[in-house]
Amino acid sequence: MFDGYDSCSEDTSSSSSSDESEEEVAPLPSSLPIIKNNGQVYTYPDGKSGMATCEMCGMVGVRDAFYSKTKRFCSVSCSRSYSSNSKKASILARLQGKPPTKKAKVLQKQPLVAKLAAYAQYQATLQNQAKTKAAVPVEGFSWGNYINSNSFTAAPVTCFKHAPMGTCWGDIAEGVRVEVPNTDCSLPTKVFWIAGIVKLAGYNALLRYEGFENDSSLDFWCNICGSDIHPVGWCATSGKPLVPPRTIQHKYTNWKAFLVKRLTGAKTLPPDFSQKVSESMQYLFKTSMRVEVVDKTHLCRTRVAVVESVIGGRLRLVYEESEDKTDDFWCHMYSPLIHHIGWSRSIGHRFKRSDITKKQDGHFDAPPHLFMKVKEVDAAGEWFKEGMKLEAIDPLNLSAICVATIRKVLADGYLMIGIDGSEAADGSDWFCYHATSPSIFPVGFCEINMIELTPPRGYAKLPFKWFDYLRETDSIAAPVKLFNKEVPNHGFHVGMKLEAVDLMEPRLVCVATVTRIIHRLLRIHFDGWEDEYDQWVDCESPDLYPVGWCQLTGYQLQPPAPQSSRDSQSSSSKQKKKAKSQQYKGHKKMTSLQLKEELLDGEEYSFLQGTSDQESNGSASYYIKQEP
Repeated sequence: MFDGYDSCSEDTSSSSSSDESEEEVAPLPSSLPIIKNNGQVYTYPDGKSGMATCEMCGMVGVRDAFYSKTKRFCSVSCSRSYSSNSKKASILARLQGKPPTKKAKVLQKQPLVAKLAAYAQYQATLQNQAKTKAAVPVEGFSWGNYINSNSFTAAPVTCFKHAPMGTCWGDIAEGVRVEVPNTDCSLPTKVFWIAGIVKLAGYNALLRYEGFENDSSLDFWCNICGSDIHPVGWCATSGKPLVPPRTIQHKYTNWKAFLVKRLTGAKTLPPDFSQKVSESMQYLFKTSMRVEVVDKTHLCRTRVAVVESVIGGRLRLVYEESEDKTDDFWCHMYSPLIHHIGWSRSIGHRFKRSDITKKQDGHFDAPPHLFMKVKEVDAAGEWFKEGMKLEAIDPLNLSAICVATIRKVLADGYLMIGIDGSEAADGSDWFCYHATSPSIFPVGFCEINMIELTPPRGYAKLPFKWFDYLRETDSIAAPVKLFNKEVPNHGFHVGMKLEAVDLMEPRLVCVATVTRIIHRLLRIHFDGWEDEYDQWVDCESPDLYPVGWCQLTGYQLQPPAPQSSRDSQSSSSKQKKKAKSQQYKGHKKMTSLQLKEELLDGEEYSFLQGTSDQESNGSASYYIKQEP
C-alpha cells in the first residue's frame, strides 16, 4: 500500500568529512520550501517567536540556538553533511519520514532536549488545529465551476492584507506540490496522494494528482487552507498511507522512483502553513465588547453597540437599546465606521446617548488599541474649512461620486460632509470621513479620470462645470494638497473575481468582479446584477475578500443572481432596488436611504466607459488642480 514508503531502507544519514562551510551552500531561491536533502527543509516557522528548522536533519528549535550566523543548521555536523547527500536520498527520506539521526553537539546555549520539546509542542499544535478547522461549502454555487466555465481570473490573496494569510501567502503558485486525500481509491480507509497546483483562484486551487500528466479528467478544486491539505512529507511523519490513484496505478511499477524523479527540486507548502492559517484567523474582538458605530438611521451620529458575533473578522453589532437583538449592523473589525467608547466625544462627533444607564452584565468596552488607526494630520497650517467644495462617494449611493461640501471640521482630522442638493434640513444625513480617506477627492477628480460626476439634485445648468458652480455658490474648492494621494501597489486588475460586501446590505458577501480601476479606486460589480448596483471601493477596503474566503471562514456567500431574477428586473430604479432586496432577503434599508430612493426615483446616472482607467500603481498625477 506504499504506507509512507516505509519499506524503503536506503541510508540517508551518511555524513561527509569535507570541510566545506555552510556559506558554500547555494541559498534557496524562494520563500517556499524546496524538497531536498534528507527530505527536510529550511524555514522559519514563526519569526516572532524565533523558531527555525534545520535544513539538514529537520530538527525544529529555538533559532538563537542554531549554528552560524544564518541559522540554517542545528550543528556543525548537519552543516557539513548538507551538501554531501544526494537529491535521490533526500526525496526518499522525505517520503519515509525518517526521524533525525544526528547526535552532534549543538554549539550554542540551548540543549538538544529543548529542541525536541519545541518540536513536540509544534506538532501537537498542528494536530489540535487540524481537528478544529473545517471549511464550509456554499450550497448551489461552486467557485471552481464558475471560474473554469468562464476562464475567469481571481484576485490573488496578497491583494487582501486584512484577510487570513494576506500578509504571509508567500510564493504559493502553480506547480507547488501538496499531499491530499486520494478520492480515486476503493480502500475502506482514508489514504492520500501527492497533487500539484494547476491553477490558483484566491484561496482555491485546482489540483491534479501526480502521474496524470496532461490528463485533467480527475482534476479537482479545493481550498488550499483546508484541513486536508498538507505539505509533502506530512503522510510519512503522520503515519498516513500514500496510495496512487486507481486510474493510473498500472502506469508505473516503481512508484517510489517516479516520485523521486517528479519531486526533486519541487516546491511544497511550508511545514508551518497550517499553523499560520490558524493564527491568521484569530481575532482580538470578542463577543460582548462595546463599541461606538455609525447609526444606520442617522449617518451623522454614532451609537453604542455590542459585538454579538465574530465571523472571519466581520462583526455583527447589535445596538445596545435593541431588546430583541434584531436592530443590528455588520462591518469588519477594521472598518472606519467603528470606534472605541468615548471616540465621538473626543473629536466632537454627534452621539446618540443610550437609555441604558449602566453596562449590562458581561458587557465591557473594547480596548482602543483594537481599532484601525488613522494617519496623523497637521491641521495647524492650511487646512479644510467649512463650506469648501469637493467630490465624495455618496455613502447612500455608492455607485456615485457627487458634488459635496464640508459642513463641519472635527478634531483629529475628521470632517462632516454633505451631498449638495440632497441634504436633510437638520443635517441628519451628513457623514464623517477622515481627511486621509480614499473616498473623498479634490474638485476635478472625476473629470480628469473620466468618471461621471453626479451634480446636485435640481441643478439645471448642465453639463456641470465646477468653475461656474463655485462662482454661483460663492464657494471655494478644498486645496488639492490636503487630499490623500498615496496609491499602494495593490495588485488588482480589471476582470478579477473576488468576494465583496454589498455595503448597502452589509450583512451580505457576494460574488463580484473588478470592472474599473482608477489608481487606488476600484469599481466593484456584483455578478448577475445590473451596473447600477456597482460600488466604488478603495483597494484596501476590509470589505473585499479573496475567492474562497466565505468557505474558509464559514460565512454565507451570495451567488450571482439567477437568470430569472435578472429578467424580472424592471426598468425603473426603484423597482430594481426592490427586486434586489427581495432576492437577497436583506434587512430593510435605513430610513435615510429610503428617503434618498424616493428623491432619486426615475433618475439614473451612468459612468463614462472611457479608456483612461489608471491601472498603474504609481501615484502619478491624478490629482490636478482645475484652473478656471
